[in-house]
Amino acid sequence: MSIIIFDDTYFMRQALIEAQKAFEQGEIPIGAVIVWDNRIIGRGYNQTETLQDPTAHAEIIAITAATQSIGGKYLTDATLYVTIEPCVMCVGAASWAKIKRIVWGASEPKTGFMQFESILQQHGKSLLHPKIQITNGVLADQARELMQEFFRSKR
Repeated sequence: MSIIIFDDTYFMRQALIEAQKAFEQGEIPIGAVIVWDNRIIGRGYNQTETLQDPTAHAEIIAITAATQSIGGKYLTDATLYVTIEPCVMCVGAASWAKIKRIVWGASEPKTGFMQFESILQQHGKSLLHPKIQITNGVLADQARELMQEFFRSKR
């Protein structure tokens, strides 16, 4: 029996499926999945309008699902895949959960954490847990296009 190893593109496609769910519910289309040992253990998509909860971001929902899945609060060997660069709140949650790696699609220059991270790094500080690895730009065009389509439909 052979083991299939999925790559970042495969898991980002899974996050895009979650983002599409948000889009269909009138939510900002951001989706996330959390992977541990080549298996999705948490899924989420933005539900801030549906739940009337400003913390109901895709990443937070996926982290909650993943910690419930494993029965513990630390996701030390997990990777978070999210379609759009996480905000400060979501990166903070990923750091507290000790997620090993964060992979995102399109950058978010207005609300993404990297603009704040660069300022903090100038002062020797970071929003990230020191062991978190970052990969960005995976299926960025698809993630960006879904966001643009969503906002065009709202105008």
